[in-house]
Amino acid sequence: MSHFPTLETDRLLLRQLTLDDADALYRYFSLDEVTRFYDLESFTERNQAVELIETWNSSYELGLGIRWGISLKGNSETIGTIGYHCWEKEHFKSEIGYELSPSHWRKGYMSEAIAAILPYGFEIMGLNRIEAMIDPANDDSRRLLEKAGLTEEGLLRDYYLEKGKFVDAVVFSLLKREYRMKYGEGAV
Repeated sequence: MSHFPTLETDRLLLRQLTLDDADALYRYFSLDEVTRFYDLESFTERNQAVELIETWNSSYELGLGIRWGISLKGNSETIGTIGYHCWEKEHFKSEIGYELSPSHWRKGYMSEAIAAILPYGFEIMGLNRIEAMIDPANDDSRRLLEKAGLTEEGLLRDYYLEKGKFVDAVVFSLLKREYRMKYGEGAV
């Protein structure tokens, strides 16, 4: 892969994670409210954050996905991450994933971050379909995805084995042609 892309919005900087971000990730990944709908147990050791950063950066280097650290402009501390995983190049699709430190919830930051990475997915990664899978009880994610223009497609029953139990997943998607219709033909 080429040089890791940095994206900017009005308030945010999306950049490559480094090991310097491990403390911030550990702080919020150790909170049950963050991992409630996540496929990870709450962190109990800082090294778990180091391993996650290394995994995400390795995924980028191998061309399997990309995960940006999110920080407020003018402040280098990571407040969350966002990116693409489960990239199926032969089918031109990938899943979007994200999380945010609770002290930054409900301020519009994640909406801003999603709006920044959608064109990257369609233009740079060449995606035709961007998906998200969420827990049916995750109302905040549902509203976020709907606001970003993704369409709810349906429920996948017992789709994941997560934290020792089977859980359902609600599928959302945005197609390149829908994105073009919403933002204009020149958008992608």
